[in-house]
Amino acid sequence: FYSFDERNHVGYAPEQPIPFSHKLHAGTMEIDCRYCHTGVEKSRHATVPSVDTCMNCHSVVKTGQEPIKKLRKYFDAQESVPWKRIHKLPDYVYFNHSIHISKGVDCTECHGDIREMDVVKKVRPLSMGDCLSCHRETHKVVTDTEIVEKIQGPQHCIACHR
Repeated sequence: FYSFDERNHVGYAPEQPIPFSHKLHAGTMEIDCRYCHTGVEKSRHATVPSVDTCMNCHSVVKTGQEPIKKLRKYFDAQESVPWKRIHKLPDYVYFNHSIHISKGVDCTECHGDIREMDVVKKVRPLSMGDCLSCHRETHKVVTDTEIVEKIQGPQHCIACHR
């Protein structure tokens, strides 16, 4: 268990119950973030992948490796892997992943280049000031037909505080 302050600093990278390399899965193997984080386009939560998602591949891939054997135990017991959360906003903050994705914000903007991380760590403070600095910037958004410059996000209180 970690305190909010401890978990809230840039560089936070807790040891996970099963080692998982985003560098291997999202980088080398080029698995799209949305394959595992299925809620990111349709929900306010990106969602942590279920063991079932992992087992789509690992029921046949690398089955003899210790981390996969541990994953299999969770699967057989129909239990979730108790992953340690890295990115957590206070309860009074409303954040919606799907809105950001639909506006063209890439995952790397807030989470860093996950494709290069063996161990995921927090790369931005995700504080109110951090979010507002992005919302205040003029961004180029590429559509199918043009490049548009626009303010990316609202800056009024109730956009995030509900």
